[in-house]
Amino acid sequence: MLWYATAGSLDRQTDAALRTDAIGLVERWRGGGPDAVAEAIGQRLATDVDSAAIYLLIGPGRVRLAGNLDRWPPSLPDGAAWGFGTVDRDSLPIDARLHAVDLSESHRVLVGRDVAEKARLRELLAEGMAWSAAATALFAMLGAAVLRRALERRLRPAAQTAQAIAAGDLSRRVPISRREDEFDRLGESMNDMLERIDRLMEGIRGVSDSIAHDLRTPIARARAKLEEALAGHDDPAALRAAMEAGIADLDHISRVFGALLRIAEAEAGARRAAFAPLDLSPLLAELGEFYGAVAEAGGLALETELPERLDIVGDRDLLAQAAGNLIDNALKFTPPGGRVRLLARPAGPEGAEIVVADTGPGLSPADRARAGERFFRADASRGTPGSGLGLSLVQAVAHLHGGELSLDDAAPGGAPAGLRATIRLGGAGEAP
Repeated sequence: MLWYATAGSLDRQTDAALRTDAIGLVERWRGGGPDAVAEAIGQRLATDVDSAAIYLLIGPGRVRLAGNLDRWPPSLPDGAAWGFGTVDRDSLPIDARLHAVDLSESHRVLVGRDVAEKARLRELLAEGMAWSAAATALFAMLGAAVLRRALERRLRPAAQTAQAIAAGDLSRRVPISRREDEFDRLGESMNDMLERIDRLMEGIRGVSDSIAHDLRTPIARARAKLEEALAGHDDPAALRAAMEAGIADLDHISRVFGALLRIAEAEAGARRAAFAPLDLSPLLAELGEFYGAVAEAGGLALETELPERLDIVGDRDLLAQAAGNLIDNALKFTPPGGRVRLLARPAGPEGAEIVVADTGPGLSPADRARAGERFFRADASRGTPGSGLGLSLVQAVAHLHGGELSLDDAAPGGAPAGLRATIRLGGAGEAP
């Protein structure tokens, strides 16, 4: 742009001046012929203070009629209107910009300007621009080097933390400065990710320990019973009872692993392909009918409060199992004569809430905080059948559907308080 605005502008100004001068001579030709053109050339040469003007008028036979050139320059052949060339003016060679105009079949006029000064100015501009480009490149490389070192210095803590994590040290975190820039936000995101990974690893270790602890007993019991039966009982009834007890223990182990698999699928979002529009009210009504008979057999009352229609998008089987787990827990821990309520209601434009409340002993705040952990069982439930995976599955299903599981006192301040479990569904849901 600088070259176009300077050197290019000089060339355009020269061409415009030559064109205007030539047009003036053509007008003089029309008004007075060769003599008028020759007179105009003489006047212009007389007023040329800078001695930069070049004129030549030739007639028939290329005879010179006027001007300050002795002959037509060979650099501008016949038929050419514009050109650059070296001409002899007053016996001195000069570089000139030339413009030729045909006045008639035998007369031709040449108008030119000495461009030596402009050529030197162009060279000066080119040299200055070259030095400027070199200086710009040097500053660009220095700036790039400084910027690279600054970026490396800011990213080095994150890289070192990542290397430590890769080496197995999950306790390392990215140090955060007080600049609150993009690198700090990147570090905060990495630290949040590492906290999440650390929690998941702790959960995996906890699950492994819990599996080893909770499954060791039924496996050992099944083995002992089978060994006892193998020891030589001749009583078919005793042998059958031992085999049935072993099968029951193995069924319990299978249920535990099945529950763990369903929790893993829900937490990983693998069941999202089964999402479809469904009406939650008939589904919960079927659960109410099924568990109503169980409640009646245990001397309990199961009450339902459902809307006529409750449309959501989700996995029908997982939602049925989650709600069934809550009802089963409520019936299991509510003493005879108690009451369990199942209700559902809309929550937001596409969500819903499933609530199961009972009049049982409830849970302490500390136990409620851990109720969603795998294999966790409160002290009051140690003597009841179960594996401690029911609420873990409910929580995973709620997260899969973009919601959450919350546990509260059914009657705050009352005695007994009871437990109210609420599954909040967010409609389409998000994978955890």
